[in-house]
Amino acid sequence: MEYKDYYKILGVERSADADAIKASYRKMARKYHPDVSKEKDAEERFKDLQEAYEVLKDPEKRAAYDQLGSNWRAGQEFRPPPGWGQQAAGGFGGGGGGFSDFFESIFRQQQGGGFGSGGAGGFRSQGEDSEATIRVSLEDAAQGAQREISLEVPTMGPDGRMRREARRLTVKIPKGIREEQRLRMAGQGAPGMGGGPNGDLYLHIQFLPHPRFRIEGSDLYHDLHITPWEAVLGASVEVPTLDGDVRMKIPAGSSSGQKLRLSQKGLPGAGSKPPGDLYAVIQIVVPKKIGEPEKALWNQLAEMSDFHPRR
Repeated sequence: MEYKDYYKILGVERSADADAIKASYRKMARKYHPDVSKEKDAEERFKDLQEAYEVLKDPEKRAAYDQLGSNWRAGQEFRPPPGWGQQAAGGFGGGGGGFSDFFESIFRQQQGGGFGSGGAGGFRSQGEDSEATIRVSLEDAAQGAQREISLEVPTMGPDGRMRREARRLTVKIPKGIREEQRLRMAGQGAPGMGGGPNGDLYLHIQFLPHPRFRIEGSDLYHDLHITPWEAVLGASVEVPTLDGDVRMKIPAGSSSGQKLRLSQKGLPGAGSKPPGDLYAVIQIVVPKKIGEPEKALWNQLAEMSDFHPRR
């Protein structure tokens, strides 16, 4: 069975309103009516026009047709999506007045009934799932949180067409969630048809940049700035973690780029996996401005020391 592009058949845009659709149908029906048209394929074209108008003039049928999406092309091999046209009870029966198999596959009427707006036995279809991206802080990912977010979600307009509408949602961010994971919000996707359930909304997680940490998997990295004398003599300094500052011992003779590990101070483990670690990456920082006494001490050190790193 081939997909039929009803908008193309009627020569209108997908955004066309009811008046534009009606006007185009009348114009093209006059052109292709078999009683008056000289076109050799007039009868076939006229049937297609009637079928397309049957769908696009009806807000509910049009909305159902639009749920197929805009990626289909006229003549493309078509099969209804899985679950399409599920009914509450009974079976589907006769067709829609000699229309095509494509029409029948989408709008088959139930015996004794018709294409209705819900209720027993009418056309029933689950709404499409939707996707969006939300950005969360490392702190929320590590500790879990509940946040209010605003985003646009699909909804059914009064004209029966899908549109996007701003909505506020409460999102529970589970502890230990990772970047690229998805959160499912049941029933927050596109509305169903004929009493069918709504689709789901899937939120893709992205982490906000953090001023102190970089992330690699479940491990965190922090650039730890220390003075030259702390590097040479060793020291005990404060290091930030997601749970607050902790003290860390800097070994004497430390170098820039050296990594010091704080076990299990990274992101919480997911499932049975252990928490990540936090790595303090030493960065030796030298003073940009020094007074005369300090300069004298550095000169004295330079004269006394036999340390030559380039030899």
